[in-house]
Amino acid sequence: MAMRFDTLWSNARLATMAPERPGLGTIEDGCVAALDGRIVFVGAATDLPSTDAVDRIDCGGRWITPGLVDCHTHLIFGGHRANEFAMRLQGATYEEISRAGGGIAASMKATRAASEAELVASGLKRLDHLIAEGVTTIEIKSGYGLDLETEIRSLRAARQLGHARAVSVVTSFLGAHALPPEANGDKDAYIERVCNEMLPAIAALKLVDAVDAFCEGIAFSPEQTARVFATAKSFGLPVKLHADQLSNLHGARLAAEHGALSADHLEHTDEDGVVALTRAGTVAVVLPGAYYALRETQAPPIALFRKHGTHLALATDSNPGTSPLTSLLLAMNMAATLFRLTIDECLIGVTREAARALGKLGETGTLEVGKFCDLAIWDIEQPAELVYRIGFNPLHARVWHGRSAAISPS
Repeated sequence: MAMRFDTLWSNARLATMAPERPGLGTIEDGCVAALDGRIVFVGAATDLPSTDAVDRIDCGGRWITPGLVDCHTHLIFGGHRANEFAMRLQGATYEEISRAGGGIAASMKATRAASEAELVASGLKRLDHLIAEGVTTIEIKSGYGLDLETEIRSLRAARQLGHARAVSVVTSFLGAHALPPEANGDKDAYIERVCNEMLPAIAALKLVDAVDAFCEGIAFSPEQTARVFATAKSFGLPVKLHADQLSNLHGARLAAEHGALSADHLEHTDEDGVVALTRAGTVAVVLPGAYYALRETQAPPIALFRKHGTHLALATDSNPGTSPLTSLLLAMNMAATLFRLTIDECLIGVTREAARALGKLGETGTLEVGKFCDLAIWDIEQPAELVYRIGFNPLHARVWHGRSAAISPS
């Protein structure tokens, strides 16, 4: 009896990213078939069973990868911080700008003043650039409200993006991002408010998939971060961490100790932290956009990640101040050029490992039977082109949950 498919994509070259296959898991003359939004066949055309697929799409020899996953973004915010870019050009550091009332605090003021509709409208503009490059799953953090009302409004706006576009949105609560002015410098009191007021209310509204924090000298201490993590776990929420970006507060080890999904940035992580991440199965997420924008000189310890077999992902860190980047393709080129990631590390890092960093590897990130049929179809001769080109987008088509999805809004 013929196998039933809704859609069959044939005459394609596949980069499955499946872990049991070497490298990118390539299959020449491959096919992908979907039924009810999920992959029911992926493999060589010679292995395809007889089928009565409703739609048959000849890919003309193009490459198919899993839909891309941007696992670290801050897409929802008000205003912009172009003035801080100008300040950095004059020599001001991230810390100096932050202590002068800029940085996250500046975005907080603009975000608090924005309505939910305004946050959705501006967020969609940024999201559409990422969608146009084949992104089918995206994480969006809060953290520019720093009060309960605005954090809720920001998370609702993030969820609205997933209703307005054919894309999977994963939300993270980042209340422990910075200290708001009304806290009068009392970080412990603010963390109490995050744990006792914000997190319970947001968890009750079911607005988040994970809880994040910024563990840094200009943000929150390891002890304060641990309190946030313990509260998150009490609500059954997984955790993530901005760790070791500007200094080594042993954030990577802290993230590992709490079983975090990911630890992100990691420029100053030491070997002890890398070992801890690897043992915990916590994904190391590198963010070359922030490294580039801040003109940092200490790169993440890529050689140590390789040495210890750490799961390695990369993302845009799209945000208004330190990584105003809305191109995952450019993020891959930056990671290869600035951090010396290989082609395979970059491509696996924005598919399989990025999905792992969100706790979504069972649903997306590879071309495997049972997963959502999220595809990016490319006009390229070899996958290396996706990393090597700068300012060039070869996306031919995007598929989300088995359905052809717009590359850009109509």
